[in-house]
Formats: sequence, C-alpha cells, structure tokens
Amino acid sequence: MDHDQARSSPLAGLWAFVVGGLLLTALLIYLDPVSTQQDCPNYGGSGNASAYPSPIWDLLFPLLTLLWVGCVIAEQCLAETWQGHSRLEGAVRASVAVLVSMYAAFFMVLSFAVVCR
Repeated sequence: MDHDQARSSPLAGLWAFVVGGLLLTALLIYLDPVSTQQDCPNYGGSGNASAYPSPIWDLLFPLLTLLWVGCVIAEQCLAETWQGHSRLEGAVRASVAVLVSMYAAFFMVLSFAVVCR
C-alpha cells in the first residue's frame, strides 16, 4: 500500500449526486409547487394546470432532473471516481448513486407532474 498517496475524499464520485440533489431540492423549495389537488388552480374545474408558479417549469424541472441523473452517471464513469476504492466498493457506490438519483428524479418529477392533471 502506498502511504504517500493521499486518501480519497469520502464524497469522491458522489459530488454530482450530492451537490445536484441539494440544488434540485433548493430549487423545488424555491418554486414551492402545489402538492395537493385542492391547491391546484383548476380544482373543481376541468383541464390541466401547472403545479409550478409558471408552466415553463413543467418542462424545465424534468429536464434539470434528467441532466442531474446524466451528470451522476457521467461522474461514475470517471477514473478518478474509482481511485482508492476496490472494484466491489466502487461498483456498489456507483450503483447506489445512479439508482437513487434515478428514483429520486422520477418521483420528484412525477409527483408534481400529475397533481393538477
């Protein structure tokens, strides 16, 4: 074992996951979308409405979550991500990061996409 080599950060390979997830959460808090059907602008009527303050976020928020998942996947493909980790540990960390980001993105987008439909 090479003791001169600095130990990798515990977040090595998880920066896109953590930072992107925090930024999306902050954006979601800032946008303050409606979360119940009773709060929807079209409640009691018919038609579709946006859960966000502006309907453009119905497109932008899913695109941002897709970009986040893409960044997480791309980061897991970098050689620096795997440095200092065994193959098993790297594969587990990569799998968990990708699957959790996909799961979180799916439910963040889906929950607000269907609430006012």
